[in-house]
Amino acid sequence: MKVTFKIWRQDGPKSEGRLVDYPVDGLTEDMSFLEALDYLNEELVRRKEKTISYEYDCREGICGQCGVFINGRPHGPHDHITTCQLHMRSFKDGDTIVVEPFRAKAFPVIKDLMVDRSAFDRIIEKGAYISAKTGTAPEANAIPIAKGIADKAMDAAACIGCGACVATCKNASAALFTSAKINHLNTLPQGKAEKTQRTLRMTDQMADEGFGNCTFTGACSVECPVEISIASIAEMNSSYFKARLSDFWNGKQD
Repeated sequence: MKVTFKIWRQDGPKSEGRLVDYPVDGLTEDMSFLEALDYLNEELVRRKEKTISYEYDCREGICGQCGVFINGRPHGPHDHITTCQLHMRSFKDGDTIVVEPFRAKAFPVIKDLMVDRSAFDRIIEKGAYISAKTGTAPEANAIPIAKGIADKAMDAAACIGCGACVATCKNASAALFTSAKINHLNTLPQGKAEKTQRTLRMTDQMADEGFGNCTFTGACSVECPVEISIASIAEMNSSYFKARLSDFWNGKQD
Protein backbone atom coordinates (compact mmCIF):
# COMPACT_ATOMS: atom_id res chain seq x y z
CA MET A 1 0.00 0.00 0.00
CA LYS A 2 1.37 3.39 -1.00
CA VAL A 3 0.11 6.75 0.23
CA THR A 4 1.37 10.31 0.46
CA PHE A 5 1.32 11.88 3.90
CA LYS A 6 1.03 15.67 3.79
CA ILE A 7 2.16 16.48 7.33
CA TRP A 8 2.37 19.75 9.23
CA ARG A 9 5.97 20.47 10.26
CA GLN A 10 6.72 23.20 12.79
CA ASP A 11 9.91 23.45 14.84
CA GLY A 12 8.35 25.30 17.78
CA PRO A 13 5.50 27.50 19.02
CA LYS A 14 6.96 30.65 17.45
CA SER A 15 8.24 29.04 14.25
CA GLU A 16 6.48 29.23 10.93
CA GLY A 17 4.91 25.91 9.98
CA ARG A 18 4.29 24.26 6.62
CA LEU A 19 2.83 21.12 5.09
CA VAL A 20 5.45 18.68 3.78
CA ASP A 21 4.77 15.75 1.42
CA TYR A 22 6.07 12.29 2.39
CA PRO A 23 5.39 9.47 -0.10
CA VAL A 24 5.36 6.17 1.81
CA ASP A 25 5.33 2.70 0.27
CA GLY A 26 5.15 -0.68 2.01
CA LEU A 27 2.25 0.00 4.35
CA THR A 28 -0.42 -2.63 4.99
CA GLU A 29 -4.15 -2.20 5.52
CA ASP A 30 -3.85 -3.81 8.96
CA MET A 31 -1.49 -1.12 10.26
CA SER A 32 -2.93 1.40 12.66
CA PHE A 33 -2.50 5.05 11.70
CA LEU A 34 0.14 5.51 14.39
CA GLU A 35 2.03 2.44 13.14
CA ALA A 36 2.07 4.06 9.70
CA LEU A 37 3.58 7.21 11.23
CA ASP A 38 6.12 5.02 13.05
CA TYR A 39 6.98 3.41 9.71
CA LEU A 40 7.48 6.85 8.15
CA ASN A 41 9.69 7.96 11.04
CA GLU A 42 11.88 4.87 10.62
CA GLU A 43 12.34 5.84 6.98
CA LEU A 44 13.27 9.38 8.01
CA VAL A 45 15.85 8.03 10.49
CA ARG A 46 17.44 5.95 7.75
CA ARG A 47 17.59 9.03 5.54
CA LYS A 48 19.01 11.05 8.46
CA GLU A 49 16.12 13.51 8.36
CA LYS A 50 14.20 15.01 11.28
CA THR A 51 11.50 12.68 12.54
CA ILE A 52 7.90 13.82 12.97
CA SER A 53 6.83 14.64 16.53
CA TYR A 54 3.42 13.41 17.62
CA GLU A 55 1.86 12.27 20.88
CA TYR A 56 0.59 8.91 22.01
CA ASP A 57 0.59 6.73 25.09
CA CYS A 58 -1.75 3.77 25.53
CA ARG A 59 -2.59 3.14 21.86
CA GLU A 60 -5.81 1.58 23.12
CA GLY A 61 -8.19 4.51 22.75
CA ILE A 62 -8.40 5.37 26.44
CA CYS A 63 -5.84 8.11 27.13
CA GLY A 64 -6.66 10.76 24.51
CA GLN A 65 -3.04 11.72 23.83
CA CYS A 66 -2.85 10.75 20.15
CA GLY A 67 -5.26 13.29 18.66
CA VAL A 68 -4.43 14.84 15.28
CA PHE A 69 -6.47 16.33 12.44
CA ILE A 70 -6.70 13.89 9.52
CA ASN A 71 -8.15 15.08 6.22
CA GLY A 72 -10.05 17.82 8.00
CA ARG A 73 -11.47 15.78 10.90
CA PRO A 74 -10.19 15.15 14.42
CA HIS A 75 -9.03 11.52 14.70
CA GLY A 76 -9.83 10.78 11.05
CA PRO A 77 -12.78 9.88 8.81
CA HIS A 78 -14.88 7.87 11.29
CA ASP A 79 -17.17 8.98 14.11
CA HIS A 80 -16.37 8.28 17.76
CA ILE A 81 -12.83 6.88 17.55
CA THR A 82 -9.36 7.99 18.59
CA THR A 83 -6.45 8.33 16.19
CA CYS A 84 -4.80 5.16 17.49
CA GLN A 85 -7.96 3.18 16.70
CA LEU A 86 -7.87 4.29 13.06
CA HIS A 87 -6.40 1.76 10.60
CA MET A 88 -4.94 2.23 7.14
CA ARG A 89 -7.78 0.15 5.69
CA SER A 90 -9.81 3.34 6.02
CA PHE A 91 -7.79 4.81 3.14
CA LYS A 92 -7.18 3.75 -0.45
CA ASP A 93 -3.93 2.91 -2.17
CA GLY A 94 -2.54 6.13 -3.64
CA ASP A 95 -4.45 8.45 -1.29
CA THR A 96 -3.02 11.73 -0.05
CA ILE A 97 -3.58 12.05 3.68
CA VAL A 98 -3.33 15.50 5.26
CA VAL A 99 -2.24 15.38 8.90
CA GLU A 100 -2.31 18.50 11.07
CA PRO A 101 -2.25 19.29 14.80
CA PHE A 102 -5.37 20.21 16.75
CA ARG A 103 -5.72 23.95 16.21
CA ALA A 104 -6.99 26.35 18.87
CA LYS A 105 -5.68 29.45 20.61
CA ALA A 106 -5.68 27.51 23.88
CA PHE A 107 -3.77 24.59 22.26
CA PRO A 108 -0.47 26.16 21.10
CA VAL A 109 1.71 23.96 18.91
CA ILE A 110 4.76 22.54 20.69
CA LYS A 111 6.31 20.86 17.66
CA ASP A 112 4.88 19.35 14.46
CA LEU A 113 1.70 17.49 15.49
CA MET A 114 2.15 18.00 19.24
CA VAL A 115 0.07 20.66 21.02
CA ASP A 116 0.03 21.92 24.58
CA ARG A 117 -3.28 20.82 26.15
CA SER A 118 -2.37 21.87 29.68
CA ALA A 119 -5.32 24.29 29.57
CA PHE A 120 -7.48 21.25 30.25
CA ASP A 121 -5.38 20.45 33.33
CA ARG A 122 -5.86 23.95 34.68
CA ILE A 123 -9.64 23.67 34.24
CA ILE A 124 -9.61 20.38 36.15
CA GLU A 125 -7.51 21.91 38.92
CA LYS A 126 -10.28 24.43 39.58
CA GLY A 127 -12.79 21.91 40.81
CA ALA A 128 -12.87 18.47 39.20
CA TYR A 129 -12.38 16.82 42.57
CA ILE A 130 -14.04 16.45 45.97
CA SER A 131 -12.09 18.29 48.67
CA ALA A 132 -13.77 16.74 51.72
CA LYS A 133 -11.35 14.62 53.73
CA THR A 134 -12.83 11.15 53.89
CA GLY A 135 -9.85 9.14 55.11
CA THR A 136 -9.44 5.79 53.45
CA ALA A 137 -11.65 4.80 50.53
CA PRO A 138 -15.16 3.93 51.74
CA GLU A 139 -16.78 0.62 50.98
CA ALA A 140 -18.40 0.78 47.53
CA ASN A 141 -21.94 0.24 48.80
CA ALA A 142 -21.72 2.60 51.79
CA ILE A 143 -23.55 5.38 49.91
CA PRO A 144 -26.53 3.98 47.99
CA ILE A 145 -26.76 5.63 44.57
CA ALA A 146 -29.59 4.93 42.15
CA LYS A 147 -28.51 3.18 38.96
CA GLY A 148 -29.75 6.02 36.76
CA ILE A 149 -27.65 8.56 38.65
CA ALA A 150 -24.59 6.29 38.66
CA ASP A 151 -24.92 5.64 34.93
CA LYS A 152 -25.24 9.36 34.20
CA ALA A 153 -22.15 10.16 36.26
CA MET A 154 -20.16 7.37 34.61
CA ASP A 155 -21.16 8.57 31.13
CA ALA A 156 -19.71 11.99 31.95
CA ALA A 157 -16.62 10.48 33.60
CA ALA A 158 -15.85 8.63 30.35
CA CYS A 159 -14.36 11.83 28.84
CA ILE A 160 -10.69 11.18 28.05
CA GLY A 161 -9.72 14.83 27.48
CA CYS A 162 -8.40 14.30 23.95
CA GLY A 163 -9.45 17.77 22.76
CA ALA A 164 -11.29 16.64 19.62
CA CYS A 165 -14.30 18.68 20.73
CA VAL A 166 -12.18 21.83 20.77
CA ALA A 167 -10.46 21.04 17.48
CA THR A 168 -13.68 20.48 15.56
CA CYS A 169 -15.63 23.41 17.03
CA LYS A 170 -15.72 26.51 14.83
CA ASN A 171 -15.36 28.56 18.03
CA ALA A 172 -12.72 26.31 19.62
CA SER A 173 -15.03 25.84 22.58
CA ALA A 174 -14.14 23.52 25.46
CA ALA A 175 -17.74 23.37 26.68
CA LEU A 176 -18.17 19.63 26.08
CA PHE A 177 -14.99 18.74 27.98
CA THR A 178 -15.71 21.13 30.85
CA SER A 179 -19.33 20.07 31.14
CA ALA A 180 -18.35 16.40 31.34
CA LYS A 181 -15.91 17.10 34.17
CA ILE A 182 -18.44 19.26 36.02
CA ASN A 183 -21.46 16.98 35.55
CA HIS A 184 -19.56 13.87 36.59
CA LEU A 185 -19.21 15.10 40.18
CA ASN A 186 -22.25 17.38 40.33
CA THR A 187 -24.46 14.35 39.65
CA LEU A 188 -23.16 12.31 42.59
CA PRO A 189 -24.14 12.94 46.21
CA GLN A 190 -20.47 13.22 47.18
CA GLY A 191 -20.03 16.16 44.80
CA LYS A 192 -23.18 18.17 45.50
CA ALA A 193 -21.75 20.06 48.49
CA GLU A 194 -19.31 21.88 46.18
CA LYS A 195 -21.56 21.99 43.12
CA THR A 196 -21.93 25.77 42.95
CA GLN A 197 -18.27 26.53 43.59
CA ARG A 198 -17.14 23.83 41.15
CA THR A 199 -19.35 25.08 38.33
CA LEU A 200 -18.31 28.71 38.66
CA ARG A 201 -14.59 28.10 39.09
CA MET A 202 -14.27 25.65 36.21
CA THR A 203 -16.32 27.68 33.74
CA ASP A 204 -14.45 30.85 34.68
CA GLN A 205 -11.14 29.08 34.11
CA MET A 206 -12.38 27.80 30.75
CA ALA A 207 -13.04 31.40 29.69
CA ASP A 208 -9.67 32.58 31.05
CA GLU A 209 -7.84 29.98 28.94
CA GLY A 210 -9.11 31.57 25.72
CA PHE A 211 -11.58 28.92 24.56
CA GLY A 212 -14.49 30.19 22.50
CA ASN A 213 -18.18 30.16 23.35
CA CYS A 214 -20.44 27.24 22.52
CA THR A 215 -23.09 27.87 19.83
CA PHE A 216 -24.55 24.34 19.88
CA THR A 217 -23.55 23.23 16.39
CA GLY A 218 -23.15 19.69 17.74
CA ALA A 219 -19.86 18.93 15.97
CA CYS A 220 -18.18 18.23 19.32
CA SER A 221 -20.45 15.32 20.21
CA VAL A 222 -20.06 13.82 16.72
CA GLU A 223 -16.27 13.71 17.04
CA CYS A 224 -16.12 12.73 20.72
CA PRO A 225 -14.54 9.26 20.95
CA VAL A 226 -16.70 8.31 23.96
CA GLU A 227 -19.90 9.92 22.64
CA ILE A 228 -20.43 12.57 25.33
CA SER A 229 -23.82 14.10 24.49
CA ILE A 230 -24.29 17.78 23.73
CA ALA A 231 -26.98 17.61 26.43
CA SER A 232 -24.06 17.70 28.87
CA ILE A 233 -23.40 21.30 27.83
CA ALA A 234 -27.05 22.24 28.38
CA GLU A 235 -26.88 20.80 31.88
CA MET A 236 -23.69 22.72 32.63
CA ASN A 237 -25.31 25.94 31.41
CA SER A 238 -28.28 25.31 33.69
CA SER A 239 -25.95 24.71 36.66
CA TYR A 240 -24.00 27.85 35.77
CA PHE A 241 -27.15 29.99 35.65
CA LYS A 242 -28.32 28.66 39.01
CA ALA A 243 -24.87 29.19 40.54
CA ARG A 244 -24.78 32.82 39.38
CA LEU A 245 -28.28 33.41 40.75
CA SER A 246 -27.23 31.87 44.06
CA ASP A 247 -24.25 34.20 44.27
CA PHE A 248 -26.44 37.17 43.38
CA TRP A 249 -29.05 36.48 46.03
CA ASN A 250 -26.33 35.82 48.61
CA GLY A 251 -24.73 39.18 47.83
CA LYS A 252 -21.49 37.75 46.42
CA GLN A 253 -21.70 39.69 43.16
CA ASP A 254 -23.51 42.66 41.65
